[in-house]
Amino acid sequence: MTTTDTASTGNLHDVTPSRIFEIAQGFMASKHLFAASELGVFEALGEGPVDLAGLAARTGLTRRTARISADAMVAIGLLERHGDRYANSSVAATFLSGATPADFRPLLRFWDRLSYPAWEDLAGALGRGRPVHEIFEIDDDLIPIMSAGIAAATAAACHALPEAAALPAGSRLLDIGGGTGSWSIALAAADPALTATVFELPFVAPVAREQLRATAYSDRLDVRVGDILVADDLPRGYDAFLLANLVHCFAPETNQSILHRIRAAAEPGARLLLADFWTDPTHTQPLPAALMAGEFAIHVNDGDVYSVEEGTAWLHDTGWRFLDHRLLAGPISVIIAETA
Repeated sequence: MTTTDTASTGNLHDVTPSRIFEIAQGFMASKHLFAASELGVFEALGEGPVDLAGLAARTGLTRRTARISADAMVAIGLLERHGDRYANSSVAATFLSGATPADFRPLLRFWDRLSYPAWEDLAGALGRGRPVHEIFEIDDDLIPIMSAGIAAATAAACHALPEAAALPAGSRLLDIGGGTGSWSIALAAADPALTATVFELPFVAPVAREQLRATAYSDRLDVRVGDILVADDLPRGYDAFLLANLVHCFAPETNQSILHRIRAAAEPGARLLLADFWTDPTHTQPLPAALMAGEFAIHVNDGDVYSVEEGTAWLHDTGWRFLDHRLLAGPISVIIAETA
């Protein structure tokens, strides 16, 4: 072996494949987590610590399979074991037991039922440049799972948005591609004078209507069916616009076209909020955003993540003035702009 070969491969006595095993076995940890959630392991332990026989009784599993699932969750840090008794960790108790409003179980269901099967074709989607099917083509029975999963994934960011955005009191908001309306709900909860319209595609709008009717803000929130990609669909009369988790669905040229269309419909001095998985200039940080680029690539033809700098350039080219970039929660942040 030459000196160059040694330098490129490292000293074989010092280098181990541990990191490769850790990454490559990540799918096992994911599926163990999805299964434990689906089988009610965290819910069962929400009733209190219990031994293996008790856990099997609460979940309906056999002792063997209850042990396999519970021990895997102990190994990855979501359950604790004290002697022969299992208990939820604080993270599992908060996000997976169903005992608090911060419920991540719908997100796990989304990733298990929709994302995981699609990720089997990641190499194919990257090689072809697009997925075989877009997520918009899913069966009707999966739409509620998709909507609930996305809402769970963005719940913390929604909660943080009103303070970060600091919209003028009484804003009239158009929530473009607003999904179940969770972002509008958060803004309405923070401002009793704010009104909002969720602007969504026909197959999502009924889910949004049902969600909004169940809130205390139904008199200030409504739903309008439309498509941001259709030039004549965008309604007028709004002084604030929100694009949450939408930029990553489109190519840069399409995003610029959308921003230009919104600018044409905006009142003077209108605000624009772009909440998404914005990255650094290298597209590698934050790490969850870099990984989510694969999620978008397998679900949407032009799915990708973009840097704050790219978003700022689009604003400049479409008649908006950049005001700020603020973190919301996890890898989600918001770019704030106003009409130039």
